[in-house]
Parts: sequence; structure tokens; C-alpha cells
Amino acid sequence: MNELGFYGLAGAPRSPADLLTECRAGEELGFGSVFLSERFNIKEAVTLSGAAAAVTQSLGITTGVTNHNTRHPIVTASYATTMHRLTGGRFALGLGRGMDRMFDAFGIPRITTAQMEDFAGLMRRLWHGEVVMGHDGPAGKWPVLALDPEFREDIPLLMSAFGPQSLRLAGRAFDAVLLHTFFTDATLQRCAQTVRSSAEQAGRDPAAVRVWSCFAVVGDWLPHDLRLKKTVGRMATYLQAYGDLMVRTNDWDPTVLERFRADPFVAGFRGALDQKATTEELEHVATLIPAEWLAPAATGSPDECAAAVLHQFDLGADSVILHGASPTELAPVVEAYRRIRPTGRFDHLTANPGRP
Repeated sequence: MNELGFYGLAGAPRSPADLLTECRAGEELGFGSVFLSERFNIKEAVTLSGAAAAVTQSLGITTGVTNHNTRHPIVTASYATTMHRLTGGRFALGLGRGMDRMFDAFGIPRITTAQMEDFAGLMRRLWHGEVVMGHDGPAGKWPVLALDPEFREDIPLLMSAFGPQSLRLAGRAFDAVLLHTFFTDATLQRCAQTVRSSAEQAGRDPAAVRVWSCFAVVGDWLPHDLRLKKTVGRMATYLQAYGDLMVRTNDWDPTVLERFRADPFVAGFRGALDQKATTEELEHVATLIPAEWLAPAATGSPDECAAAVLHQFDLGADSVILHGASPTELAPVVEAYRRIRPTGRFDHLTANPGRP
């Protein structure tokens, strides 16, 4: 089922070695691809993607996502080429803007839309054997960039996009776009249309950019504390990191965000709420988040979750990541989805998550 993906090491894993079991299980269940988010702890994306490749035969693999400014472009370009050849073409390089507050704290320059477009162009030139001399652009300044003049690598580029500028960039310069979790139906429709309109304006086939919905799946077969962490905890962490953008994108009431931030517990909390808060603390946080903000997710029985996943395609997504759970936790909804999956509808999709 190449239209479905999952996140490796969802949440706060105890060991990166868990990815090996997850990838084997995901491939066996029928998932098309695995997305590997990057965190500066035990979720370094280069290491994880090589591990995923080593234990799978058909699973698509992508960084979902890494940042272009944390590695030299030659390092990133050769990493992607290595993965591309190692997997026989199952790899896509996924890039994102990251979190400004974290970059500020670490002394890393913030990422701009112009930088990402410039960097994407550099990757494509390097993968096609070009020697880039004296580059001086938004992504940086380098005397010479080169891999191998004989390279003719067709490696897809995926981009995590949120705001309108990023969505338009994805449409004109990337092969796939990864949308955010907890997007309302109207937001998903609008974002997909923005991407495709941008592609068309750039002279591309609008269908050539694969749109991924990142859809939280939190079924009632999971224990209460875990469901709370994957819904309230996850949403609260997003609001901590980029709440204004979430509220603006979904056209939510900004006064609710103000009350959330002003809450003494939230204001004094150090760390990500979905990783550090206790069940009792998250039950308090739940009183600060409207039910409608948590509604854009698959909840309930496996059949209800499967129907919600299928509805994402009707809203404009080409593919769906079942977000926030391991393949084992997702097994009930995958089996329910298989029973209602439209015959032939997704036959055109490849396992590589960056291919249209």
C-alpha cells in the first residue's frame, strides 16, 4: 500500500534500535514508506536511514525531515546519493525549515524559503555531475562544490511545508510535500491546491508533486495515557513550538492560544509537553485545548480510523502518513483500511515517498 507511510521512532523512543523492528513490521504490514524525523538526541537521520535500508527490501525511506543548514552541502549530497544507490532508488531527501527558537539557542542561522530553493537547486546540479564553481547564493557561499562528474542520479526531493510561501516553493521546486499534523479539512484542501497551483504556474504538471497528509491516528485500542500523550501532548508541543503559525493556518481563535501560554503550568514548563509531562499534567493541559483543535485526527475504532484515513484522499492528499504510532500500534487500522481500500486507485504510486 504505497499510499501509506509511518514515522519511525514515533514520540520519545528509548532506543534507536527499535527502528529495526518497526521497519520490518511496517514492511510486513504493507506500508509503502517510513519517514524519519530528526532530533538532536538519538534520532540522527543519516544513521537511522542507513539502518532502515539495511533491514528492508521494498520500503521507501525519507528524512521527514532534516535541515539543510546542519551539514555541508557536499555531505548532504553524498549522503543522499549513497542512500539512493544503497536502496536501489527507494530514498527521497526530505528537507524542512526547523524551529527558529531552537536554531537561535544553538547559534544556527534561521532557514529562509530562498535558502531552501537555492539548496534544492544545488542538490540537483551535484547529483547530475555538475561542478559548481564560486556559488554565492541564499544557501551559502562556496568556492567549489562537486561530487562525481559521471553522476546522473535522479533523487527525489521532499519538503515539509506549512505557510503559503513554503507551499508555493514545494509546488515549483520539489517532488513531494509533507503537510503538518492536525490540519483541518479546509486547511488540507487549501494547502494541496496551493501546491498544485504553484506547480502549474512554474510550468510543471500539478500531479507531479506528491502531497502527503500527516494524519494523527490514535485509536481507542490504545491505553488512555498513551492516547492523551498522542493527542493533547502532541498538540500542546506544537503550540509551544509554533503556536501562532498553527492557529493562523487553521484559522483558529488566537485568544485560546494566549490563554494556553498564560497558564502558569504551561508557562513554567521546561521541555516538550508530549515527552516530559505526566498523565495528570496532560489532563490539566487538556482543559486548555478545544476539542475542535484535536478533531482533525483518526480516533475511535479501527473501522472509524480507517474511514478517516481514506477521507484524507478525498480532501486532496495523494498519500497519508499514519502519524504518532508504531506499526504494531497501527496494525488494527491498517487491516481495517485494507478491507475498504479502493481497488486500483493507488496503483500508480511507487514506494519512494518522493515520486509522484
